Amino acid sequence: MTEWTILGAGALGCVIAGQLHQKGERVGFMLSERHRGHFHPNLDLITLSGRHQLIQSQPRFPEHARKVECLMVFTKAYHVLGALKELQHLPKSTPIILFNNGMGLTEQVKELMPDNPLLVGVCSHGAMKEQDWLVRHTGKGETWLGALNEAGKEWTHLLKPLAASLGHCEWSDDIALHQRHKLAVNAVINPLTAYNNISNGQLVEPRFHDVLEQLTDEVYQVIARLNGSDAESKDAFRRRLQQVIEETAINYSSMQQDLANGRKTEIDYITGFILKHADGIPVPVSQQLYDEIKRREA
Repeated sequence: MTEWTILGAGALGCVIAGQLHQKGERVGFMLSERHRGHFHPNLDLITLSGRHQLIQSQPRFPEHARKVECLMVFTKAYHVLGALKELQHLPKSTPIILFNNGMGLTEQVKELMPDNPLLVGVCSHGAMKEQDWLVRHTGKGETWLGALNEAGKEWTHLLKPLAASLGHCEWSDDIALHQRHKLAVNAVINPLTAYNNISNGQLVEPRFHDVLEQLTDEVYQVIARLNGSDAESKDAFRRRLQQVIEETAINYSSMQQDLANGRKTEIDYITGFILKHADGIPVPVSQQLYDEIKRREA
C-alpha cells in the first residue's frame, strides 16, 4: 500500500495523518465539496515536544475514490453514512476503518458497504484543533483495530505500519469492548463540558463534584452490564476517567466545541447510546444533559 486516505480532517484525523507522515507513510485527505477550488495548505502539526512540523498531504475528492487503497474515517458520526455514499467509485476491495466517536453506526455501514473489508479503530491519542490545518498532539494513547466483517479479518497486516507510526496498535477480536470503554469516558466528559462550556480539566473543580460522581455512576452501570464478565471495576473506571481528565486538562471536548460554535453534536451516538441501553437503570443526569444539549442544538 502506498497511501492512507483520511476522511475527516478534524483534530484526531490530522494528528494520525501527521504521525503516519513522520514515519514516511504517504497520506491523502478526502475532502468535501466546500474545499474544492480552495488552496490546500500543508498540515501544521504541533508535536508533543511543542515543535511545529509541516506535513504534506494530497487533496482527494470523491471522483478519486477509485484510487483509495485504505480509507480511515474520522468524520463526525452523523456524517459517516452520507460521506461514504459519495464515494461511489470506491473499490470493493478497499478496507474502511471507522474511527468515529460514539457507537450505533456499524450495522448501517455494513448494510451500505457489504462487500468492503470493514474494520473499527479505537484510538486514545489526545488531539486539539487550534485552527484550520493547525493541530496539536496533546497526548500519546493506545490504538486498537478489529474486524466488522469476515473480509476485515484479512487486514491484520495494517497493524505493523500503524504501530510504527502511532507507538501502539494491537488487534482485538472484541473491538466493541474497546469502543464501549472509550464511549464510557466520552459519555461523562463530553456532555458535562458541553453543557457547562468548560475545558476538560475544569471538571475537577469542587462545584462539579456531585454531578460528576452521579454521571460516572450512571454511565458505569450501563456499560458494565453491556460488558458482562469483561466489565472493569467501578474504581478502575474512575481511575481511567480521572487519568483522561488530567491528561486532556487543557483540551475542550469535541462536543463542547461543536455546541459553542453552533454545530450539531454527536450526543445521539454518545449519551444517546447510554440512554438506549439503560434498560431500567436510572440515568436522570444523562437524560437531562441529553435533553438540554438537544434543545441548544435546535
